[in-house]
Amino acid sequence: MTISELLQRSVELIASDSAVIDTELLLSHALGVNRTYLKTWPDRQPKSDQLNTFEQLFQRRIQGEPIAYILGNQGFWSLDLKVSEHTLIPRPETELLVETALELELQTHSSVLDLGTGTGAIALALASERSDWTITAADIQTQAVALAEENRAAHKLDNVQVVQSNWFNALPVTHYDLIVSNPPYIDRDDPHLTQGDLRFEPTSALVSGVGGLDDLILVIGQSISFLKSSGWLLVEHGYDQGAEVRALFADNGFAAVETRCDYSQLERITFGQLLR
Repeated sequence: MTISELLQRSVELIASDSAVIDTELLLSHALGVNRTYLKTWPDRQPKSDQLNTFEQLFQRRIQGEPIAYILGNQGFWSLDLKVSEHTLIPRPETELLVETALELELQTHSSVLDLGTGTGAIALALASERSDWTITAADIQTQAVALAEENRAAHKLDNVQVVQSNWFNALPVTHYDLIVSNPPYIDRDDPHLTQGDLRFEPTSALVSGVGGLDDLILVIGQSISFLKSSGWLLVEHGYDQGAEVRALFADNGFAAVETRCDYSQLERITFGQLLR
């Protein structure tokens, strides 16, 4: 089969809303070329081993496995990050948290904590923009810590330290200028957990008890012991949790509490400043 004929198989990805791009990415990966090559040489015939590799990858996508897990990488901010089945796939909505953190009026040489770092996406994105910040990236999962460290080393971001900790439990009582977190926030009975990409992502990084608020309550409540006076906390949350999260911020002594919407105009992150 020619490259052009293989690309036409995108019609088989009926469950994907990006079938054409998915097929191009999988074929590019199997051939070891970029997507431009596919358009430039549509009549070329891949070798049999390349066809076999493409077929294996393509069948995984037909079964619904996320393209990021199949290819082993995902773009986030300006970075290309390795991903694995042990971590969430970084999503464009989470870039709003990075954007907001960078807009805060923080002092030079600020200290920052990223809780539940996963691939390291948030911490590394911030580090890539603010080399003067000292950033700690923490996660409970051993595999996530190893992956975040691999991503840190690949991008040579020496202002980030990756550590293993169950939220704040293994961290020294350091007072940070900024704490950011994208914790689990999905209700354990949410039907979306059995649909789409979520079927393949680690439940421990998605689910947080009844109502999805358990980890948000913990992070917001315990953060006040780890923030400097006038320090900031930023968290990502579910589209329908904004009011409850704002109340949690207020109840724990945060001022200037604000919620911002993502690109779909859904409430996605809330932040506030701790005033002692």
